[in-house]
Amino acid sequence: MQEGFGKVLVNYASGLSITAKGLETEFQILLSIWTVIDLSSNQFSGEIPKILGGLHLRIVLNLSHNCLIGPIPSSLGNLSELESLDLSSNKLEGRIPTELKNLGFLEVLNLSQNNLKGPVLQGKQFDTFTNDSYMGNLYLCGLPLSKSCDTDEETPTKFDSDDGDDGDELNWKFSILMGYGCGLVLGMSMAYIVFMTGKPWWLIRIIERVRQRFAK
Repeated sequence: MQEGFGKVLVNYASGLSITAKGLETEFQILLSIWTVIDLSSNQFSGEIPKILGGLHLRIVLNLSHNCLIGPIPSSLGNLSELESLDLSSNKLEGRIPTELKNLGFLEVLNLSQNNLKGPVLQGKQFDTFTNDSYMGNLYLCGLPLSKSCDTDEETPTKFDSDDGDDGDELNWKFSILMGYGCGLVLGMSMAYIVFMTGKPWWLIRIIERVRQRFAK
């Protein structure tokens, strides 16, 4: 599949080929080894593309400290092996999609400093997250937050957060840098996670999971 962005051509299938200014760079068989996507602090704008929900082998997804808007895509609930999700410090709005409760391995969640509203998800792994995961969202309510929900908000209803624009048309910077971001050195991304979460035991567990994948 190919997508053109001005003078830049991106070609991706089982691997990734990027041609810019006549120079072609190839990344082979990336889809089987990408376990960390860290696109934080890149000034990305627009909505989070729904297609991210199709990347079933992701363990860490970090889109923090950008200028992303719109709702959290319900398709992220398809990332069944995701262990860390950081969408903090953006301009995301709407409710937290109930589909995120499908992320049974999720151990780290950071949705802070956005414009989210409605009740915080309850049950399963969401009972383990603290106030820090949601701070800075003035219109969120329910435990672990001190703000209680109104009666009509106590039970979050399933909704389609992907209404409106389909979000699949990526900003050209987002598309190209996403390819480079997925090829970041795993160790650097992991070091960032440890620094932010202060949980080296969690890092050790993830590294062990990655090692077991490649041993198969």
